[in-house]
Amino acid sequence: MIKKGEWVRIHKTILEPSERAPQVPEDTKQVPLEMWDKGFLEADAELGDEVTIETVTGRKETGTLIEVNPYYEHDFGKFVPELLVIDKQVREIVFGGEK
Repeated sequence: MIKKGEWVRIHKTILEPSERAPQVPEDTKQVPLEMWDKGFLEADAELGDEVTIETVTGRKETGTLIEVNPYYEHDFGKFVPELLVIDKQVREIVFGGEK
């Protein structure tokens, strides 16, 4: 059981492919317009339940509960050694040295 007030993420389909605007690109028209949002759970629920949340800006949104305590999983990729050389070059050009 996920308790009221927990920080959660929800998912919701806003538009089905058939409801998409005619001017959107063909590949875009073939998929639904989806929304993922985070907020505080309004009532106790289980994963997969249809729930209401309150976002940090105070909006109320409904959707399928998909995650508790969501966090960012992206990064900026692997180390690129060339950037160290570029960093030194930029510092020399801009500041006349490393400091």
